[in-house]
Amino acid sequence: MDELIARLVANVGIDAATAEKAVGMILGFLQREAAAGPVASMITAIPGGPEAVATYNGEGKSGGFLSGIVSAMGGGVMALGQQLMGEGLGMGEIGALAKETIAFAREKAGSDVVDEVVASVPGLSQFV
Repeated sequence: MDELIARLVANVGIDAATAEKAVGMILGFLQREAAAGPVASMITAIPGGPEAVATYNGEGKSGGFLSGIVSAMGGGVMALGQQLMGEGLGMGEIGALAKETIAFAREKAGSDVVDEVVASVPGLSQFV
């Protein structure tokens, strides 16, 4: 996980604690929303991936009017975005974070596995 966190700090410009929490939240979201087999392979291939999911799965600040709208719409990618914004991340940072995390996952798990994960989550492909 240290390699990915260092990459996010350098390329996205966020601090290490926020990067680690965001990765855990993203991987937890994928674990809940993506095709089970491929996502399990992807998370396991990322060093520290399972531990990040166990620590940060679904954790984030939420609430307020926008959160209620997102929940009413079924959550998904929008709910994850709302959680990440609740951690103080802007849309540009969230997009860069998603791209870097998926690129790292491709390096560790392979493009076929990651492409299958991305394809199984509605709306995710526009962010990666």
